[in-house]
Amino acid sequence: MSVVRIGTGAGFQGDRIAPAVDLAERGELDFLIFECLAERTIALAQQARLADPAAGYDPLLERRMRAVLPACARNGTRIVTNMGAANPRAAAERTRAVVRELGLPLTVAAVTGDDVLGLVGDSLLTETGAPARALEDRLISANAYIGVAGIVEALDAGADIVICGRASDPALFLAPLVHRFGWAMDDWARLGRGTLIGHLLECSAQITGGYFADPGVKEVPDLAEVGFPLAEVSEDGTAVITKLPGTGGLVTRATCTEQLLYEIHDPARYIQPDVVADFSQVELEEVGPDRVLVTGGSGHPASGQLKVSVGYRDGWRGEGQISYAGANCVARGRLAAEVVHRRLADLGGRILEERSELIGLDAVAPAAARGAADPSEVRLRIAARCADEEAAERIGEEVESLYLCGPAGGGGVSRSSREIIAVASTLIPAASVSVRVELTERIEA
Repeated sequence: MSVVRIGTGAGFQGDRIAPAVDLAERGELDFLIFECLAERTIALAQQARLADPAAGYDPLLERRMRAVLPACARNGTRIVTNMGAANPRAAAERTRAVVRELGLPLTVAAVTGDDVLGLVGDSLLTETGAPARALEDRLISANAYIGVAGIVEALDAGADIVICGRASDPALFLAPLVHRFGWAMDDWARLGRGTLIGHLLECSAQITGGYFADPGVKEVPDLAEVGFPLAEVSEDGTAVITKLPGTGGLVTRATCTEQLLYEIHDPARYIQPDVVADFSQVELEEVGPDRVLVTGGSGHPASGQLKVSVGYRDGWRGEGQISYAGANCVARGRLAAEVVHRRLADLGGRILEERSELIGLDAVAPAAARGAADPSEVRLRIAARCADEEAAERIGEEVESLYLCGPAGGGGVSRSSREIIAVASTLIPAASVSVRVELTERIEA
């Protein structure tokens, strides 16, 4: 039985690059997948593209490609990624330039069609129940979570590097399996198993010990050098999750179980563009050191609808922070907050939402609720969503002025302001979305 080796090169936009290089060099991979796009990052990418039509793709795209392409070209490893973010064409063009510069014989493809801004006007937003068009000129983007179709088409056409925008995370991993094994798009059981593998791999080190370690409770060896995961996938959709020898971290039934449950609302109905995956009968078995066999995944027909992330302008965010340490620091921090609140009173309705907290006392878990004594230091944080940029900048200005106009002993001020691109959700019929593949000529060495 043939086996496909598929590895994770990144689980989020800011992920480490070195583990991906290690996989490219030693993993004997067929496919290396970079999952770098979340709701927040697609919104930021749209904001970047609005400022510069040539921007809007992953800021680490070029560094990642330069780092892994020589080994991938040498070892025949193909790349699939959503680093195209809001601008897959520009990302593909940048990648082609890198390929040309490195003198590698590779073909690059861009998958587009997830931009559905022109289709969502009448679609009702999940958060408000109002149609998207009610946002009027604040509506700036709408990206559908597309499935495997475009990626598979690009791979079938011979692409070595496939760059898309807003595809569903598991689809990035499912697509190479559909391509390689020729799974039918109504083979719900195999599509469900492929989605399961994608779900387990999509967050990189989250299944090899990252975000798992808890000293004294869940020990993870050599977390500083944690390796990224790979899967050995059989044609029937069963797989072994593992990592490279000599890397830090671990792969166990426990790490796989935590990742299996990640972001799953109903294990029997994990709704994806290509299939409604069923994880309710999944079994995980440790079959060797850092080797977990995954079986029992299944699936049902897709819903026929695609989730859409709708981006819109939602005011400006202003923030300021300052620290107080030593005796009576909590009282001084609270006095500082009172001073800033009074100073901001003249902004009135220009502050739409506001939050202040003493980090170390009541920011996440209130000390009073924990029965804890006052800490030895606190950091005042004041943040607000404002109607305009000027009001947002006032938040940080007033916190900074506490240096000389506030309580004793303040230090370490930081301040920032930026426009808010908020994200809402809606659904559109999958049949209304047209996915396209743009394949460039092969660049010969």
